[in-house]
Amino acid sequence: MPTEIRLLKVGMTMTEGIIAEWHVADGAEVTKGDPLYTLETEKVAMEVEAPASGTVKHLVAAGTTLDPAAVVGYLYLPGEVIPATLPVPSAPESRVDASPNGAVEIPGIEEAGPSSRDAEERAQTPPDKAAGRPASSDAPPMASPLARRLAEQAGLDLREIRGSGPGGRITKEDVEAAMSATVAPALPQCPPAPGGPAPDGRRIAMNGMRRVIAQRTLESLQASAQLTMNMEVAIDEAARLRDALIEEWAAEGVRPSYTDLVITAVAKALRSHPRMNARLDGDGIVLLDAVDVGMAVAVEDGLLVPIIRGADRMTLKELSVESSRLARRARDGQLGPEEMSGGTFTVTSLGMHAVDSFTPILNAPEVGILGVNRIREGVGWEADRPVRRRTMNLSLTWDHRALDGVPAARFLVAVRDLLEGPHRLLDRRWSRRDAST
Repeated sequence: MPTEIRLLKVGMTMTEGIIAEWHVADGAEVTKGDPLYTLETEKVAMEVEAPASGTVKHLVAAGTTLDPAAVVGYLYLPGEVIPATLPVPSAPESRVDASPNGAVEIPGIEEAGPSSRDAEERAQTPPDKAAGRPASSDAPPMASPLARRLAEQAGLDLREIRGSGPGGRITKEDVEAAMSATVAPALPQCPPAPGGPAPDGRRIAMNGMRRVIAQRTLESLQASAQLTMNMEVAIDEAARLRDALIEEWAAEGVRPSYTDLVITAVAKALRSHPRMNARLDGDGIVLLDAVDVGMAVAVEDGLLVPIIRGADRMTLKELSVESSRLARRARDGQLGPEEMSGGTFTVTSLGMHAVDSFTPILNAPEVGILGVNRIREGVGWEADRPVRRRTMNLSLTWDHRALDGVPAARFLVAVRDLLEGPHRLLDRRWSRRDAST
């Protein structure tokens, strides 16, 4: 009996995934441990290794969207007879443990898998003796997920691009070179609006991360009672503290950001406001023990939210080092699923883009998210004289099903007070009593 090759499941709530590309051609030989196929999610692209050596038979074509743990092909061991017609796959299981078929579930992953292309064909490529190479011109060329998206957006045919990667694989650089050397094609028209003429423009497919972000944000708004409040924070003392710490930690290469100060304040405040560090579970509210703060990072294809584990137990320096590491891995596309799951609260910042206020959308199933806005120069008063003041606006969105406006405001006040008295950000201690002082 052949070994089933299943779509890697990377979380308890993953709904679907894409075989972004096969690294081994249909009918070709593979060695245990070699890259077998790439699974694309809205967050990362993961290479799945062959669980054993043998002959690979594809059941689905690259680009196909599938349910988690769905059978995508078969692995025939040496000596096994390969039939002309592949067997009918068994139904996916709700949990697929590590096994010889190569399917594995990574526990603790909360994010849903990607929604993407409407590919419904289950095509089989004729066998090819050259491992890792497409058997015919109809077979999808080997290309990285980023190269595929870039080519799709530019309207380029990957079959007309020569790959410079291993085994002729097409890279992002190959697509960019083709874009610079090709005259832009005529722009296809968008579908006509009801009752009006069709506007001119180019249609871009909403695939991968962009489509999942669209779905998850819409679902978040539809499934929760979200409200947003804003509060102004005097940031002068925090700015002076940051400048001093940048100078003090310069030799260690540690440079705390304003967002680091906010995340530290949030983590400390969450200890004393457990309703904001919670999740809804049916008709109950689960108050979470861990304080694991998500940090939104803008990347080329959308937004990633790596998690700072145990943020409430970190010093400001430790948190600055960790946030810098996670942001760098996010921008380099190196985050693993375990680094993006299980957050209890999220902080997102648009301050560097001169934004004064915005309405963050909850990162479900969390019940709170804090937006950080720009620092503004203004004038305040001390006694009877005007003084220069720097302020920052904080935008808190929360789920009214979990807590009301007054406790949400008290949480935001606690964050404000910590930022306006920033010496407390250097202390690991933060008790329930401190929240009322």
